[in-house]
Amino acid sequence: MIMEQNTRVAHYHLPGLFEFYDLYKIFLPLFREHRDWFYEWCDIASIYGAPQDCLWGGGRIGEGRAEPKDVLALMEEYGISPRLTFSNSLLKKEHLSDKKCNSLCALFEKSKTPGGVIVHSDLLADYLQANYPQLYLVSSTTKVLTSFDDFQAELSRKNPEFEYVVPDFRLNKSFKELAGLLQVHKDKTEFLCNECCDFNCTARGVCYENVSRKNLGESVADHKCIAKDSQNGYRFSLAMKNPAFIGIQDILHTYLPMGFSNFKIEGRGLGSAVVLEFLLYYLTKPAHQLEVRESIYLDAMLDLF
Repeated sequence: MIMEQNTRVAHYHLPGLFEFYDLYKIFLPLFREHRDWFYEWCDIASIYGAPQDCLWGGGRIGEGRAEPKDVLALMEEYGISPRLTFSNSLLKKEHLSDKKCNSLCALFEKSKTPGGVIVHSDLLADYLQANYPQLYLVSSTTKVLTSFDDFQAELSRKNPEFEYVVPDFRLNKSFKELAGLLQVHKDKTEFLCNECCDFNCTARGVCYENVSRKNLGESVADHKCIAKDSQNGYRFSLAMKNPAFIGIQDILHTYLPMGFSNFKIEGRGLGSAVVLEFLLYYLTKPAHQLEVRESIYLDAMLDLF
């Protein structure tokens, strides 16, 4: 694939910092040692996630079991920004003293590669800015910013100020409005590429709130999604048919030329085998996908299924 004549690089923000540590421990050496197997026009800017039992967690129920120091060491070795997903929307002042979450922030603030925190709560954002100023902030897609005006206001905020803002996926193709953004705001925009949620879903915020309650330890029933095909779970093939899907051709021929360069891949709640398919599709040249797949599958240390 020939890159268009522009110097912009697509920066990927990948899922599963803690959840898929074992996968990245195998994949990242391949990405470095066989760089010619992967597209030249992209890199891995960050990997995001949270360990299990994190009070501040949101978006998904954290299931990562990797040791934080091991995770941080891996990110530092490969110069990748580690991001903590602390997007709980229901935090109160008494939750800010949580020992585990504070310890994680204190550790990641010392990262040789600047670390960040994905947040929903302004209360938490203010607390982090005051207590862990070396951690940059990312405005979470769990805010469900479906109004372009709201999204633009989020980009312009100064208190708290976000390094990146992830709009709702339904703004991905608002090209007229996106083209009108200032370059400084384009640089802060981080598109969610592979969402499988129904484009017309009206309960996305309710779903995220349910996850927030569970992370706070509340005994609540699972959110029941009534969208078509929801009973089948995530399917990458269906995500590709979503009107908001951003594929590699879109990145190369539309978003990069428009001045956008940050692209988030979801998948924290999925399995390693599915996340591997994302890595193959978004980063790996077709001629080398089998080699990458074989290298991962044949590693006895990794359980993909």
